Amino acid sequence: MIKLMALYKKWKGEEPKRVEALAGAGSNRKYYRFYDAQEHTVIGVVGTSTEENRTFIYLSAFFREQGVSVPEILAQDDLCECYLQTDLGQVSLYAALAEGRKSGHYSESECALLKRTLRELPKLQYSARRGMDFSRCYPLEEMNREAVMFDLNYFKYCFLKASGIEFHEMKLEEDFQALASDLLQESSDTFLYRDFQARNVMLDPDGNPCFIDYQGGRKGPREYDVASFLWQASAHYSSQLREELIACYLEALQAYDSVNPDHFRKRLNLFVFFRTLQVLGAYGLRGYCERKQYFIDSIPFALENLRELLEQGICTYPYLKQVLETLVHAPRFQTEKESTQVTSAPDRPTPVVAEKGQPVLQVDVLSFSYRKGIPEDPSGNGGGYVFDCRAVHNPGKYEPYKKLTGLDEPVIRFLEEDGEILTFLEHVYALADAHVERYLQRGFTHLMFCFGCTGGQHRSVYSAQHLAVHLHEKYGIEVIVNHREQAIQTIFHAKNR
Repeated sequence: MIKLMALYKKWKGEEPKRVEALAGAGSNRKYYRFYDAQEHTVIGVVGTSTEENRTFIYLSAFFREQGVSVPEILAQDDLCECYLQTDLGQVSLYAALAEGRKSGHYSESECALLKRTLRELPKLQYSARRGMDFSRCYPLEEMNREAVMFDLNYFKYCFLKASGIEFHEMKLEEDFQALASDLLQESSDTFLYRDFQARNVMLDPDGNPCFIDYQGGRKGPREYDVASFLWQASAHYSSQLREELIACYLEALQAYDSVNPDHFRKRLNLFVFFRTLQVLGAYGLRGYCERKQYFIDSIPFALENLRELLEQGICTYPYLKQVLETLVHAPRFQTEKESTQVTSAPDRPTPVVAEKGQPVLQVDVLSFSYRKGIPEDPSGNGGGYVFDCRAVHNPGKYEPYKKLTGLDEPVIRFLEEDGEILTFLEHVYALADAHVERYLQRGFTHLMFCFGCTGGQHRSVYSAQHLAVHLHEKYGIEVIVNHREQAIQTIFHAKNR
């Protein structure tokens, strides 16, 4: 931060009036918004990888020369450890689509934003034909067999094996090699964004899309980006909307290249299939290995995409298809509707009664604001545990999250990428597990856990919800989670035991 402040002063000729730390986006880069005396702003970036920084700076300059809407690099330090760029505002395409993503129905204005973005994509991809030096890309200059096999093995080791699915290693390898050959069958001289998604598109005041976070791009096929964008696991685009967006992309593509729509769609399906496996690999690593709940929660959506692809006959690799059919029909991935959520807390339900007529353990988990006091325990047992979440990094400090709660995906992603709350909850789980197991042994019927933070909105809500899910999944007991300040209650009914 010291180097970044010095860079700003050297560029501007004066120190900033104020500096605002921005929420991270899952990378090691740190972002800051600098304000001058007239409230004009620029973005300061500190990156731990100088190679990645150099790539972003080079690509930004190149794209701007070609008329692509990307941030302008205003200054950089000598070692390329930090740089300043133009501020593209605070509204991402992802944020603008929040209502459609939540409901599964995208409004006319949301669809217009999506179409406008897809129409701009060919401009970025085909600008590479005007002299882009792909050797400046990092870490690879093109999508090659080595890169494809890395992603397929990523899926195999981080998701398939972690899911407990049995398979023949060499037979699967043969089909992976065949898939890689098909993906790389056609040469390409276009730019592959690679992480083309709604989070990496900013909207200017007129709603025009501007691209960010393309530093992982390389030479590669155009179909990959379309697949990445339209089959984003949590986007919930309908088949009809996807077709409309593909048509918009193909229409815009005509200005840059001749294309056979049927051939394009055939190739697109292949990349959708590949991208789905790649995404599941990432979810396995981040979810199963790193225990980040956002990625675990995203697995069912990605598996649903995979089921649809298998039903459409897109996978033509016999043994791989057999393994994937086993995967998507595995009992652990079948949807179970075991919880009920209401937006206002109802009367307290009576305890679940076991077959022998004895009440079983019921756990209450609450989130609250310390400003409004610690919740009372209506059972008369003394209240159990109260955990203070205020030492955890607070997403409520940042504008994009102020109106959201710990139940919303952007807040979940912020907390889990930051990581502090995961360490906090590891200790909570250890205490809670020991207490629940002892209560089950002794036949007690009630236990209470409370999580407090400043506003009872972000950290405490996240913690309460995740402890409730943890206890219900591990012990199958009745868990009632009550987010007091949001007046939201979720009941996880006891499983048949």
